Amino acid sequence: MLTVQDVMTTRVVTVHLDTPLKDVARSLVRHGISGVVVVDVGSRVVGVVSEADLLIKESGEGALPHRRGSRFIGESHETTAGRAKIRATTAGEAMTAPAITVDPEASLPAAATLMVEHAINRLPVTRAGRLIGIVTRADLVRAFVRTDEQLEASIRHDILLRHLLVDPVTFDVTVRQGVVAIRGQAETRTIADMIERLVAALPGVIAVDADISWIVDDGKPRPPDRDLVNAANR
Repeated sequence: MLTVQDVMTTRVVTVHLDTPLKDVARSLVRHGISGVVVVDVGSRVVGVVSEADLLIKESGEGALPHRRGSRFIGESHETTAGRAKIRATTAGEAMTAPAITVDPEASLPAAATLMVEHAINRLPVTRAGRLIGIVTRADLVRAFVRTDEQLEASIRHDILLRHLLVDPVTFDVTVRQGVVAIRGQAETRTIADMIERLVAALPGVIAVDADISWIVDDGKPRPPDRDLVNAANR
């Protein structure tokens, strides 16, 4: 199954901590992107400068929010950070840090969750702290648009055969406009539950209609083992 390294871009536009903001803005315009990754001399990610960071500087102090009673209790972290960005002259001073990063082996749903939770459009991809690529919301959307045939093949070969060691021939799998119908019998109740959950997590699947019986009832269905879910999304 697809992982971040399958969809990421390996040629990443980067700047350094001391890069002037004028040069950062030129890089955004020249490459038609909305953010650049800030790295140190060892290619370790230290932050990200986005269009939003530059717009704060452009908008000025008047655009910053001020909480009630700020004269007595001080400004919020958001306002304090905004003031620092307004005074910034380099990438290191304007960047948002620490950067939210993702592992190359992470599943696409995991990457999407990070983007939604942190309200960001891009994730630097790192291995041992060093930058190896970048994945954007657009990359995830492109991965979502897979044909029914591709989805069916992934269900049969990646989920059933490769990760759950289940003979895909024993299951009837059909996909129509991203809606999966899967019928068959699993060895245990846990495996039956796992099949439905992993299919539902597959990028591009809209819904799952599962009718899977089992031979051995090995207890109450439980959430899938995290390591297995991560493996199935590789």
